[in-house]
Amino acid sequence: MNTVVLPTAPGRSYWRAAQFVGIVLTLVLLYGLVTAPTFSLKLLWDVVIPVLPLTFLLNPMIWRNVCPLASLNEFSGGQAAGRVIPAGALRMSWAIGIILLALMVPARRFLFNTEGVVLAATIAAVAALALAGGFVFRRRAGFCSSICPVLPVERLYGQAPLVPMHGVRCDLCTVCTPLGCLDLTGTKSVPQTVGPLRRESNWWRTSFGAFAAAFPGFIIGYFTVANGPLGAALAVYGHILLYSAVSFLAVATLATILGIRSAVALPFLGAISIGAYYWFAAPAWATNAGIAAAGDALRVGIGAVILFWLWRQARTDAAPLTSLQ
Repeated sequence: MNTVVLPTAPGRSYWRAAQFVGIVLTLVLLYGLVTAPTFSLKLLWDVVIPVLPLTFLLNPMIWRNVCPLASLNEFSGGQAAGRVIPAGALRMSWAIGIILLALMVPARRFLFNTEGVVLAATIAAVAALALAGGFVFRRRAGFCSSICPVLPVERLYGQAPLVPMHGVRCDLCTVCTPLGCLDLTGTKSVPQTVGPLRRESNWWRTSFGAFAAAFPGFIIGYFTVANGPLGAALAVYGHILLYSAVSFLAVATLATILGIRSAVALPFLGAISIGAYYWFAAPAWATNAGIAAAGDALRVGIGAVILFWLWRQARTDAAPLTSLQ
């Protein structure tokens, strides 16, 4: 079995403690969603979740090092003699993760934003999936590096991390994921995920390229549709799908006509996506934090961070953003 010794991450014991705390807090959340759903839903969706995109911008390893689902996947993957996931199956699993994201996020509008028990059951089901994936595939190839619905967002926002950081879960890499491992390859994960088409203007034909092209519209679509009953599900999906399709077609058309490669397009799409998210989310976030008057200032501050992130990507990328060749 091929192995790669990874750099020892500082403070590993503290990260391990944080992982334990993450598991405990998840159990507390599940209990709260059942016994006190109104408070728990508000805390989760309006306070905790809005922090994550900015965390990915700093470095997706911050979340990947403590994610409770990753802890479950790591536990079972380390106990069982699972298989290395083949490259073909891995690419298919990435598409499955994107589909899961596209199904679960809109479901907030007609289900997860208001039904605590249903959300608790869904979280438990996904946790069971992460645990089961470790018994089939080695280490975290069965969930975290494959079908996790958060993985494509981590990749899109983590193209040029603002804070250097190592993953702490794999001190000895067994190459369980043959390509695109965000923990091992870092900034090379996106190029490896897109594959050979990254050198051409039709990179949007890959699953990750299509996701990135549609994601700005997906976010805007989500924030421009209201919560509703379960009967509104088709309307919610239709609304978000329309915005996503317009975004995808616009990006694909511009990329094809202007010959824009992924190295140029993907950082811009990441910046536009996270900018759109916080344009809508920042005022509500400030209100829930008791500083409603700071909503616009928060938009400006996060916008400045995003611009710095984009500038950093331009400096570190092999193909400068000023080139459309």
